Amino acid sequence: MTRESTPSSVDNALRVLLLFQTRQLLRVADVADDLSVARSTAHRLLVALVNRGFATQDPTTRAYTLGPVLMDIGISAVATLDIRAVAKEPMTSLAEALNETVSLVVLEGANARFLDSIESTHALRVGSRNGQLLPAHCVSGGKALLSRLSPSQLDTLYPAEDLATVTPNSIKTKSNLLAELDQIRRVGYAVNAAESEQGVSAVAVLFEAGGSRAAISVAAPTSRVSARDLDKVGRTMVKVLQHG
Repeated sequence: MTRESTPSSVDNALRVLLLFQTRQLLRVADVADDLSVARSTAHRLLVALVNRGFATQDPTTRAYTLGPVLMDIGISAVATLDIRAVAKEPMTSLAEALNETVSLVVLEGANARFLDSIESTHALRVGSRNGQLLPAHCVSGGKALLSRLSPSQLDTLYPAEDLATVTPNSIKTKSNLLAELDQIRRVGYAVNAAESEQGVSAVAVLFEAGGSRAAISVAAPTSRVSARDLDKVGRTMVKVLQHG
């Protein structure tokens, strides 16, 4: 890299980051078109951002999303609002009402990342998953967020019918996922019956503030909250959040 090219490269990298303000996913062609650069240049810029943790590439779709470094310093795709600070009060309300572990989850491509949590006071409890990345269709928070995506966005994230699984209970096909997303839209909450971890049940609802979108989930050992209890927990969560 020459001395003359350095400012231009830095400027282009910053322009790529700015594209995330209005887009959840970026592809090489998108960056090339928006920056009026060659696709090889766009690819190098994205690879550099991935190497530094500013972007993440989904191995299935090959699309790029915001990386963990940007999450850690409070930059989101659509706003500079720190969703963790705004979500703390409703998370605390749910933790007090249900005494189970409450987590804040955001979407990263076809994955869900856990940003924050309040652990249950029970001796037997689900621990914090802060920083963990799991397939979105296998966790309640991820499914709640997927339910807000358009059909074309879902087709981009899930181009194939067969889906990767984490446990035997994970959703295995795109058709089943789409049917469950319809159900989530109707009832207002998503459930996870041992789909991401054996012995763990969870329910999630959407949380939106200042243009940022996340999901708040409540997770508990299945021995205490069985699959048949999940709808009751979901209705309680909706009621608690509606009443502040």
